[in-house]
Amino acid sequence: MDRTALAEFLRRRRGGLRPEDVGLPSGARRRTAGLRREEVAALAVMSTDYYTRLEQRRGPQPSEQLLASLARALRLDDGERDYLLRVSGHNAPTRMAPATGVAPALLRVFERLDDTPALILSSLGETLAQNRMAKALLGDRSGRTGLERSEFYRWFTDPAERLRYAERDRDRQARAQVANLRAAYGAMGPNSPAGELVRALREASPEFAGLWERHEVSKRFVDHKTFLHPELGAVELDCQALFTEDQSQALLVLTAPPGTEGHAKLELLTASALP
Repeated sequence: MDRTALAEFLRRRRGGLRPEDVGLPSGARRRTAGLRREEVAALAVMSTDYYTRLEQRRGPQPSEQLLASLARALRLDDGERDYLLRVSGHNAPTRMAPATGVAPALLRVFERLDDTPALILSSLGETLAQNRMAKALLGDRSGRTGLERSEFYRWFTDPAERLRYAERDRDRQARAQVANLRAAYGAMGPNSPAGELVRALREASPEFAGLWERHEVSKRFVDHKTFLHPELGAVELDCQALFTEDQSQALLVLTAPPGTEGHAKLELLTASALP
């Protein structure tokens, strides 16, 4: 049980909810943002004293049943609920492990994608496979070693990594990188490659350190991105993700609806990527 991580996560989630989010009247002016401790305790059907001790890092280990009630009270999604279980010392439904090779099922799908950018990423943001279209759009990501294999690490330590994204999207992308890394950290634990990556980034990047303290956890399945290509300019694409059963690897496929400017630019990219 990681009492500090649990306490900080609960405080962050409580502070991010409004009374109306959980069906409570907003009432008179509140001295602090978010829900009160007694409100969360009531929603989770537990004593205020016990919940307060959890936030103060001095409560006993909560049961899985109690954590399920807390997850409902705080409106947690699947990734946040899994994280809550893990930092409380319980097993979540899935377990990630460091990637040792590309998952065969993902690879079979990947090998059939040659007309649109596609790549396979590990839970630590390592590019395990990348087709010619992805290389033409994003640059060749092979040949990286050490911590620089992770796009999470490069995002916060190499300014050139951000030049592939529209400036208006960079803050959102930074938050997403941290939220995805926290999901991996919660699954793999502090004494894992994810923990090593977090420690290195907290030391190397004040921006990362600040975002890490927000305790956001997510694994995005759908997204819309604007990439900046050195020759084609802005390319707007939809990103779909297909995960392995244990969610340790993801196949990302970048597409654009027919008839859009993004689709036309992908066709140009196809021509330029031909061997």
